[in-house]
Amino acid sequence: MQADIDFQQLLQALGDGVIVCDAKGDITFWNAAATRIFGFTESEAIGQSLDLIIPQRQRQRHWDGYHKTMATGETRYGADVLRVPAVHKEDKPLSIAFTVALLHGPGGEVSAIVALVRDETERWGEERKLRARLAQLETAQA
Repeated sequence: MQADIDFQQLLQALGDGVIVCDAKGDITFWNAAATRIFGFTESEAIGQSLDLIIPQRQRQRHWDGYHKTMATGETRYGADVLRVPAVHKEDKPLSIAFTVALLHGPGGEVSAIVALVRDETERWGEERKLRARLAQLETAQA
């Protein structure tokens, strides 16, 4: 038996950002966690291109992959976590991790992509410091 679930409430309550984009790459859904992560409100994000959060230097690569996914209906990131740079509203660099899921229209065509996003900026910075410290220690022992 399936419980009655308010999916809108569920998506807004999640701690991870949920972003849905249409076939063109325009944002059609943006939850509260996406606002917390990226700084853009739902009304600022809806209808905008994903370029809103993609660093300039990453955009061509992103769109090449996005359009290929839309054309083929296949993505290698459905189960694999992808870690990439992103941009906060205040132009602060972010490190995010995400997975994607494809949504299909009535004819089976890919109609949208959903991304579940987590901000890993702090963890990434801590790992960078640890790697630098380890390199210092290894150099000192050599």
